[in-house]
Amino acid sequence: MKIQFLGAARVVTGSCFLLTTSSYKILIDCGLFQGSNSLEKLNYEEFQFNPAEIDFLILSHAHIDHSGRIPKLVKEGFEGQIICTQATSDLCELMLVDSGHIQEADAKWENKKRNRAGKPLVEPLYTAKDATASLRYFKPVLYNQKIHINDEVSVRFKDAGHILGSSIVELWIMEKGKWVKLVFSGDLGLPNKPIIKDPEFIEEADYLIVESTYGNREHENIEDRVNDLTNIINTTVTRGGTVIIPSFAVGRTQELIYELNKYYEYNNDIETFMRIPIYIDSPMAVSATKIFQNNSYCFNEEAKKLILKGDNPFEFANLHYISSQEESMRLNSYTFPKVIISASGMCNAGRIRHHLKYNLWKKSNSLVFVGYQAEGTLGRRLKDGEKNVKILGDQIAVEAEVHSIEGFSGHTDRRGLINWIKGFNKIPKHIFIVHGEDESSLGLAEAIKDNFSINPIIPNMNTVYELDTDLIEDSTFDLVETIKLRDNIKSELQQVYDQFEGLVTKTEKMIDEETLKKDYNLLKNNLIDLQKKLMDLNILISE
Repeated sequence: MKIQFLGAARVVTGSCFLLTTSSYKILIDCGLFQGSNSLEKLNYEEFQFNPAEIDFLILSHAHIDHSGRIPKLVKEGFEGQIICTQATSDLCELMLVDSGHIQEADAKWENKKRNRAGKPLVEPLYTAKDATASLRYFKPVLYNQKIHINDEVSVRFKDAGHILGSSIVELWIMEKGKWVKLVFSGDLGLPNKPIIKDPEFIEEADYLIVESTYGNREHENIEDRVNDLTNIINTTVTRGGTVIIPSFAVGRTQELIYELNKYYEYNNDIETFMRIPIYIDSPMAVSATKIFQNNSYCFNEEAKKLILKGDNPFEFANLHYISSQEESMRLNSYTFPKVIISASGMCNAGRIRHHLKYNLWKKSNSLVFVGYQAEGTLGRRLKDGEKNVKILGDQIAVEAEVHSIEGFSGHTDRRGLINWIKGFNKIPKHIFIVHGEDESSLGLAEAIKDNFSINPIIPNMNTVYELDTDLIEDSTFDLVETIKLRDNIKSELQQVYDQFEGLVTKTEKMIDEETLKKDYNLLKNNLIDLQKKLMDLNILISE
């Protein structure tokens, strides 16, 4: 039995893993690559397999970085079952069709430029019609049902606590006369999140594939996340400003609504003028919220109790849902304080870009990030402190206050990941780390080694591993040492730059020309040597 890592390998996007047994080809997730241009180009490459030969696909959850290439898969020949939870199936019906519309719009925009330049036109990755056609292959099941797909393959979904319907996948495969169990963590959520249940624990596995989005750090002040948010809102309101919150339409937006409902509905100390309008400006978020309401059996006990006593957690007096484009445009003409929650969560598409264009340059306003910002996205650049950005063709100065509240993250942190692995009665003999940038994956790898005396593996993109052997090649900790060496060289490089600055100071003090020339040539040679080493190491790490 072999596993090939076709996405989410040392990146947080494009989740896709191919299992090949003696009898079957099984795909786990088929997500869209999102983020930088180089990553998004991967969506247009041919699959590393023949889609028509895939027997079935197991889908962990509905987020587009896990489901977004399913219409492309079907368009190119896949005809098997797509097995997932009922809530995931419901959300995909919304999200994949919307993604199809985005693919068509992107192709139309690109073709306008290509027409003017005399270049050949491009086709969308897939259309809304393609997405609709893919929905007939979905086979929804319930949590904790052990589904016998055939005599050699069984699957069960456990709640991952990430978004509605998100799953940890338990997969049993008969290979060479014995059962082998693989577990895919999917995206694991934080415990004690609003609405949805905590991630479930797994008893045992032979092989574990675990996410590492925040594998190198721990979320701060998780318990204070609501206070942090409402304090930012109230401070901004006091100075007459608007709060802009980029939020993923599915999952994060509903959590924010739920928490704000509790804050405004059950807090009698709030002055009337502080109960400012909260606008949910995302047609998808509006539709997704309805799907949440239709799948309330997935909710945690607190959310169920609220509903049973007659409180709809997705409605309160100062909450307003915006659907039409005209209503959305009018929001930016309103001068009164308000909160605008809009997609996309990483600011790389959707209505949020318009709200940023009209609000970022005003000092009275606030921008609040409540979710992961991938490398290469506008959200990541703003979060990292960029002071001037181009949005919809215009250069915009960033004068608004920028905040980040990690406590709302949909992903657990290093502590949560280690505690989840500790929940196994029998620790897996091999652990693969995926769905994380280098530093995050390496941080989790070192934590796993320290806690369980296991050398986990961080696969490179497209790498294939033979699973029915105990001798799986492990280059992870060579990679750890290589990255440490790269960091040391970076430090030495900085020292060389500092010495150059010292040389400039010497020049100002009129040191003789021969001394300057000697120092200059020595430092220049050191710099060239260090730059070459750094480039060689970066190439080695990327291989």
